[in-house]
Amino acid sequence: MWTATWDRLPTRERLAAWGMPIATTCPLCARGNETRDHLLLSCEYSLQVWREVFIRCTAPSTMFTTWSELLSWIRAAGSKELKLLRKVATQAFVFHIWKQRNNLVHNQLSIPSSSVFAGLDREV
Repeated sequence: MWTATWDRLPTRERLAAWGMPIATTCPLCARGNETRDHLLLSCEYSLQVWREVFIRCTAPSTMFTTWSELLSWIRAAGSKELKLLRKVATQAFVFHIWKQRNNLVHNQLSIPSSSVFAGLDREV
């Protein structure tokens, strides 16, 4: 699937595994190690953005905690239009969360999750 290669994000945990002397803590929530799954699926900051996405794209019965569960949610859409909306929303979500992550890491600039969703919403 088109999102299967997204485990190539240079997250802090991956950079540390490559030998870079950096902290692995998630810059958005400071509660877990920054992995792809944490940053995009279980970080409290990201979950706030997902909640807004779910209002428009029909929430899953239980919150996904793994990448394969996210892909299943996308595939399980009842119509082609909803499946496309979920794909586009997920892609925009990843872009905007990663952009905010970079704002924190490189510029120490934090914006509310509602502002991140507003940008995502405009884009979708």
